[in-house]
Amino acid sequence: MAVRSPFAVDEWYHCYNRGVDKRTVFEGAGDYNRFLLLLYLGNGSAPLRLSNLKNHNIRAVLESASLERGEPLVEIGAYTLMPNHFHLTLKEILNGGITMFMQRIFTAFTMYFNKKYERTGALFAGPFKSRHVDDDRYLKHLVSYQHLNAAELFEPKWKDGFGNLKRIEMQLKEYPYSSLPDFLGHKRPERKILGDSIFELYDSIPTLTEIIDDAHAYYAERNSENIS
Repeated sequence: MAVRSPFAVDEWYHCYNRGVDKRTVFEGAGDYNRFLLLLYLGNGSAPLRLSNLKNHNIRAVLESASLERGEPLVEIGAYTLMPNHFHLTLKEILNGGITMFMQRIFTAFTMYFNKKYERTGALFAGPFKSRHVDDDRYLKHLVSYQHLNAAELFEPKWKDGFGNLKRIEMQLKEYPYSSLPDFLGHKRPERKILGDSIFELYDSIPTLTEIIDDAHAYYAERNSENIS
């Protein structure tokens, strides 16, 4: 059964979903970039009309100074896209904004995907799921969790102590389909997808090494407790 929190303006939520029957929803770079494009273009009160764009390249759109999206619906705090699912940290700005934003994204991406791969029917596993983030400490942990999600692509058993942590760190930094580089201070057009208030929570943003070490220590302790 879908988990869905009631939404309130100025509150943060973890929103997520996966492909129907756990199928892959991002088959290649073009699909990831289309979803990122929709995260940016769909976050506004103006109608979402990709057909009006001369160029669908995500970086070209983000670097355009003339694009008008209207009033933002949500603030995107963080994101990670995985082959068969995604995680978003969203703050409701307009009443009903998260629901409207997610409906736009799902509809537009499903239409794009079904046309490209000559399929029909639902692409995602029902309505998106959400959980309310009720304090700043939880919000910071959520952002770190989302950014570490991609580590499973490089070492599926890293939570069990397998893999080289330095290599995982390097691969995470190079993974282009999450907002981690923006939190690490990398200058790139994708920073425009995110809002600003999420960064104001931090006196100083932890390094990726600190995030990985903390997570690895947590998983090691949890695994030890399970064994005993």
